[in-house]
Amino acid sequence: MMKPQAGVGRTSLTPYWGVELTGWGYYIERTWQEVHDPLHATALVVENDTDIIAIVSVDLMVICAEFTKNVRARVTTATEIPAENILVCCTHTHNAPSTGGLLGVGEVDPLYEEWTARQTATAVIEAWQARERASFAVATTLVGDLTFNRTRENGPVDPTLTALQVDRIEDETPLAVLIGFQAHPTVSTVLRPRSVSRDVPGEICDRIEDALPGCRAIYIQGACGDVNFHRFYSTEDRCAEPAQEVAKAALKALQNPQTLDPSLISAGSRRVQIPTRRWTQEEIDVDRLEAEKRLREHDITGWRETIGRVMTNRPNEMVSRHGGDEWKAVAAMCRFNLEWTDRILQDFDTREESVETEIQALRIGDFGIVSNSTEFFTTLALKVREEVSLPHLMLACYANGRIGYLPDAHDVQQKSYAAYQSPKYCNQFPFTEESGLVMVQGMTKLMNSLLLP
Repeated sequence: MMKPQAGVGRTSLTPYWGVELTGWGYYIERTWQEVHDPLHATALVVENDTDIIAIVSVDLMVICAEFTKNVRARVTTATEIPAENILVCCTHTHNAPSTGGLLGVGEVDPLYEEWTARQTATAVIEAWQARERASFAVATTLVGDLTFNRTRENGPVDPTLTALQVDRIEDETPLAVLIGFQAHPTVSTVLRPRSVSRDVPGEICDRIEDALPGCRAIYIQGACGDVNFHRFYSTEDRCAEPAQEVAKAALKALQNPQTLDPSLISAGSRRVQIPTRRWTQEEIDVDRLEAEKRLREHDITGWRETIGRVMTNRPNEMVSRHGGDEWKAVAAMCRFNLEWTDRILQDFDTREESVETEIQALRIGDFGIVSNSTEFFTTLALKVREEVSLPHLMLACYANGRIGYLPDAHDVQQKSYAAYQSPKYCNQFPFTEESGLVMVQGMTKLMNSLLLP
C-alpha cells in the first residue's frame, strides 16, 4: 500500500515589459513600470492509493476557461493527474495581468497569456515530480476587523480563515501551507498602481514562508466580490497590517490543528447553467445614445449621476486615474459603452439566457475546497458554509474560468455596479435574483456528494 504523498512546485509569472495590468479604470493603458514583488504560479499535488488532486494558485487578476483548459491539457500529458482533478485559481491581485480579457480594463498580450499557461502547467508538473511521503493537518479560525462590505453599509463579511498544512514525513518539516481567506487585494493598487505585485496575498505567503523555512505557501482567494480590506490600510504606514494579521492568525491556528485522514482524497467537477436575463433594448439604447451625444458634443455635464454612477463605484477616482483629466475619463467611459453594445448586439437575439460554468470540489479527510468562476458575494458564500457538512472548508473563487461578479438578490434589485456593469465587460447578459442561489445549490450538492461514504 502506497503511503500518502504530496509535492509542491513554483514558477514565475512576472510579465515582461509592455504587458498591461488589469482593472482600475477604463482604457488607462496601465503598463507596469516596476516589479515591486514577483508573480508566481504555486502548485500542490496530493495523492493516496486511489486518488490524486492538484491545486495551483496563480498571481493573476482573473483567468479564463480556455487558460484552464490549456493548463490541464499540458499537465495531463505529462502526469497521471486527471484534468477534472486539477483546480486552477487566482489570487485576484489587481497589480497583475489577466487571461481571456475584460473589455476596456487591460489589453491581453497573447504571448504572455500562452507563456503563463505553460508556466502554470510547469508548476503542477514540478509538484507531481517532487512528491514525497507526507501528512496533513488543518485549522480554521476567525480573523475580524480587517475587511468591510463595500456594497452596503454594515453588510456581511466572512472572517473565516482556513489553513491546511502539509508536512514531510521524513523530517516532519512543513512542505506546504494552503491559506484560504477573502478580501479584495487592492491595497497595493492604491499605493503603487503601476507596479507588479501579488499584493496582500503575496505578503501573507511571504510571511508564512519566513516563519516556516522550506515551506511553500499558497493563497486561495475566497468570496470577496463585495468585500475589501479597509481603505485605511492603503497607506505606507498601514499597508503591511492585513498580511501581518492573517499570517499571524494562520500560524497560531496551526499550532493546534486537526490531523486529517489522507485515506479519503476525492474530487468532483460539474457544469452548471446559471440563469441570466436578456438586456432590454432600452438599456442598450441609453448607454449608446449618451455615449454618442457626449462624444459628439464634448459634454461632461452631470456625468457622475449618469454613466459615472453606473460604471464605477467611485466616480472621482476615475478622473484621478486618467491623470486628473475629466474629459479623458468621460470619453473613456463613452468609448466603453459603444464597444460593449457593439459586442452584445452581434448575437443579441440568438444568445441563450444562461451562462454555463464549471464548479469543482476537492476533499482531503475533513477538509474541502469548493470552487466557482465568479466574484462571489458574501451572503451566497455564507449559505454554502451553512449547507456543507464539513468542519474545514475553503471557497476558491476566480477559479477555472471567469463569468464576472455573481451578486445576491439585493444587489440585483439595486442594479449595482456588480450586477449591472460587470456583465458588460464580460460580454454577458446580467444575472437574475435567482442566479446566486442556483450557484449555491450546485456547489453544496457537489461538495456534499464527496462526503458520502
